[in-house]
Amino acid sequence: MDQIVIRGGQRLKGRIPISGAKNAALTLLPCALLTDEPLTLRNLPRLADVDGFGHLLNQLGCSTTIEGSRPEDFGRVMTARATTLTSTVAPYDIVRKMRASILVLGPLLARAGEATVSLPGGCAIGNRPIDLHLKALEAFGAEIELASGYVKAVAPGGRLKGGKFTFPVVSVGATENAVMAAVLAKGTCILENAAREPEIVDLCNCLVAMGASIDGIGTETLTIEGVDRLHGATYRVMADRIEAGSYACAAVITEGDVELVGAQANEMDATLAALRQAGATVEETKTGIRVAMSGRAEPVTLSTAPYPGFATDMQAQFMAMATLGSGASLFTETIFENRYMHVPELARMGCDIDVRGRSAVVRGVDHLVGAPVMATDLRASMSLIIAGLAAQGQTEVNRVYHLDRGYERLEEKLQSVGADIERISAG
Repeated sequence: MDQIVIRGGQRLKGRIPISGAKNAALTLLPCALLTDEPLTLRNLPRLADVDGFGHLLNQLGCSTTIEGSRPEDFGRVMTARATTLTSTVAPYDIVRKMRASILVLGPLLARAGEATVSLPGGCAIGNRPIDLHLKALEAFGAEIELASGYVKAVAPGGRLKGGKFTFPVVSVGATENAVMAAVLAKGTCILENAAREPEIVDLCNCLVAMGASIDGIGTETLTIEGVDRLHGATYRVMADRIEAGSYACAAVITEGDVELVGAQANEMDATLAALRQAGATVEETKTGIRVAMSGRAEPVTLSTAPYPGFATDMQAQFMAMATLGSGASLFTETIFENRYMHVPELARMGCDIDVRGRSAVVRGVDHLVGAPVMATDLRASMSLIIAGLAAQGQTEVNRVYHLDRGYERLEEKLQSVGADIERISAG
């Protein structure tokens, strides 16, 4: 199994291109199931999860072709076309590897009137039930049964109908599934207390480009007027705000100066505010965002929250950044109950972190020491990379397949700004 080896202590300086957003790409890909015409997605990141989702689309009868796969390219172009759906079953052996696979449920139900989807897998960061996905679909007329580890959904008469659903708590995935299901419903569907993440705005904008009628994009109330059919489109995937924030943390912990090329500041307000709280210089440039740091990071107090709050997907990276801070930082995780699995691995490198329930106190130490560590999930993996970049000696990060799910060509990007980092292939 591959590992990433880092010899820490190098100050990062230069420009890092930010790839298309993983979380947006995995939401846009299932849109191809909603039409028999081609959907072309540009700026698609080359990631294991994207490849896995493409394989799932193939299983359902959707053809996929990829361009722009030259070694020097970062983004790719994929054209997906589901002229005829050959299956409405998303099998366990694919879905178990990637939680985002549940996002084929809404599109299949909308277009084919039925769907059978295995209960999903993904990172083991806590309990992430899909009950809100199902309740939203039921509000639009779906009849749903859970049997043998599968969700079986049917739209009586072959088509969903208008309805209204209020999310009791904000759910990104459930909002995405509900929006995709509603665009082909007969009548008007209203979603209240909907998630407002930039990736959902990206999804809605793509669906509108395909002929959907959606009002309230970017707000907590979405009104979707169902249409009889959608057409093909060409759409560019938004920049990855989590990748950009991750490299920003790497710049801060190494007291570096990095421009995040392609990053959009208006989608990263909470992250940029947290970086400024830590004492970093943060400024927009003509091509992205510059993040620079002189000295140790100041203590931060951060609590994760749905957008526009501080993203749970940035918690581990900021925690790693705070390990060399000038004081004690306080983190509170409100989204997932098991998202501190990186803490024992960071402790192996000399970090001082005290976890109590959903809160963690990080006391800055004088230095970190490289050590063999093991990745436990996607964002935890990046926290170990960030710590390794500033640690004394060599850090070996194992189980890097987690990183490959969410960070495109990470070693190359970090090498380009001065990091001493390499991937070592097993065998």
